[in-house]
Amino acid sequence: MHAQPHTPWRRLLGLGVGLAAALTVLVLAFLWPAVTSEPHDLPVAVAGPSAAVGPFTQALEERAPGVFDVVAAQDRSAAVDLVQTRDVYGAVVLGAQPEILTASGGSPLVAQQLTALAPALQAQVGAPVPVTDLVPLLEGDPRGAILGAVTFPLVIGGMIGGIAISLTVVGVWRRVTAVVGYSVLGGLAVAGVLQGWFGALAGSYAVNAGIVGLAILAIAGVIVGCVSVVGRAGVAIGPVLFLLVANPIASAAQPWQMLPAPWGAIGQWMPPGAAAALLRDESYFPAADTTQLWVALASWALLGLLLGTLGQFRDAGAATRAAVEEATPELASV
Repeated sequence: MHAQPHTPWRRLLGLGVGLAAALTVLVLAFLWPAVTSEPHDLPVAVAGPSAAVGPFTQALEERAPGVFDVVAAQDRSAAVDLVQTRDVYGAVVLGAQPEILTASGGSPLVAQQLTALAPALQAQVGAPVPVTDLVPLLEGDPRGAILGAVTFPLVIGGMIGGIAISLTVVGVWRRVTAVVGYSVLGGLAVAGVLQGWFGALAGSYAVNAGIVGLAILAIAGVIVGCVSVVGRAGVAIGPVLFLLVANPIASAAQPWQMLPAPWGAIGQWMPPGAAAALLRDESYFPAADTTQLWVALASWALLGLLLGTLGQFRDAGAATRAAVEEATPELASV
């Protein structure tokens, strides 16, 4: 019995270098946002008389250069409307009854930064400055940790489903059916856990389930579609596109403005970022305009289904060529 030959040292060295390089890319992808993110251009409203808004805005810029992007509001009512439609992360009300308006449901980080302005504003006006949280966090997620971490399981779930279906289901239409069914069931189950069990979501359960299901379909569908078009090599697209690129820039736990431009804005067009923002808006900001987020998720889902459909023509073409090659020797012998 012959002994199995040892792996050549050169191949072993190459394997070690390749694995170390892959690990480095993984670490960079996940830690880069934490290293480079910083508060800047965060939209906040300042309401009150123009004679007071100008000096306060200048003082705010001197105190925190580049941190806030001030949006002028006519009065407290207008500022509240801007917060509830998620046009701003909070507001400062000046005038006879100064007040700071926060929305911890939108961003606990910005809410803390605005709350920190209260002592300075109180010293300036010489009167107590109350802080009102217009959109508090839910009891099931009092620190916002669950909603801030929701993108990772969605990405992993979408990838696992897409890869499993691609490798085990034969036939393009069967793959498309399987990925749609998986997305529907996954959306119902995950939304049930997040909203019914954890209490980390509010609003319509059906809408939340639709958001989660559409996110799963956007990720899994693209993987299935790529495999249908280019073969098993398409499996690698999922980890690269969604895990290494889209998930780190999803900004689920912080404002997207904190990432270096243009990555924060790009992340809101990717499935993880769009899904996280939609779940937050449905739970805390039902008056917000979510058109762009729905368009982003639906576009990715349609892309996956389109690629899967194109795979049908690829398979049909391959079957036709095989039939022709099989028939050619028989015709030649006639």
